[in-house]
Amino acid sequence: MDMIKTVLITGANAGIGLEAARQLALHEGINKIYLGCRNLAKANDAKSKLVEATGRDIFEILILDASDSTSVRNAAAKLKSPIDAVVLNAGGTGGQTPHKLTDDGVTNIFASNVLGHVVLVEELIKRQLVTSTILYAGSETARGIPKMGVFKPELNSTSIDEFASIANGSKFGSNADPLDVYGTIKLAGTLWMASMSRQHPHLRFVTMSPGGTTGTNGMDDLPFLKKLFFKYIGGLFMPMIGMMHSVEKGAKRYLDGLFDPRFESGHFYASRTGSPTGPVVDQLTIDPLFGDTAAQDNARQAIQQFS
Repeated sequence: MDMIKTVLITGANAGIGLEAARQLALHEGINKIYLGCRNLAKANDAKSKLVEATGRDIFEILILDASDSTSVRNAAAKLKSPIDAVVLNAGGTGGQTPHKLTDDGVTNIFASNVLGHVVLVEELIKRQLVTSTILYAGSETARGIPKMGVFKPELNSTSIDEFASIANGSKFGSNADPLDVYGTIKLAGTLWMASMSRQHPHLRFVTMSPGGTTGTNGMDDLPFLKKLFFKYIGGLFMPMIGMMHSVEKGAKRYLDGLFDPRFESGHFYASRTGSPTGPVVDQLTIDPLFGDTAAQDNARQAIQQFS
């Protein structure tokens, strides 16, 4: 995938997004990286750190809030020339009000993990502003990690209505634990990606989980005790038992997904059964749902109702 010279990363000012930008800047052939960030001050700080760390001043800030469709469309409108690849990295557990509905009628947690990226990709394709690869940050939670108490998402019918209920939160209710719904939301995003790969065969659509990664910001908005466990206690203990790896390894997976042609369009790659770390495998070998074209298309059609 040597044709990739320019890349846009959402959620680029911290964690895996920031590290992916650093690694990309050191990759041969890359000459421009757009940092998609919500906050200008944090974006400027990230840019300064990246220029210092890499010795390359190739970073351009693009103000983009993945949970706000208007912000996403405004960001796409500011791009003056095509980009080769997009890393849909923004996400997390939905802020302080994960189940509150946005103006589009989806929950905040769904907006930041899926809908904002759907709007971005649709805008880029419509404006002919993306030429090569769309990479979506998947998650092992989309197939379950029982060892970590994260069970396989339960889908009843994989109908358009069911995927719409995931988007607007009615499937879960307003008191659901964001961690319990996160995997189902990531599953919907993964199926959307697979459907898009058949809609747009001239582009690559690769879903790649960065794995269980220490030092990310995705857990910052959890209740205090859960944040304490996952971010701090878990960050020390989990790597010892192979349940988390470094942010460098997480970002390296993104680069592999972008540049290694063995990762096929329309497929979902993540760790093997039982763990969010270790070698990456095609998740179709774990769960046939990931290859179900009817479920993929239903997820896409349901999500597009909100975009």
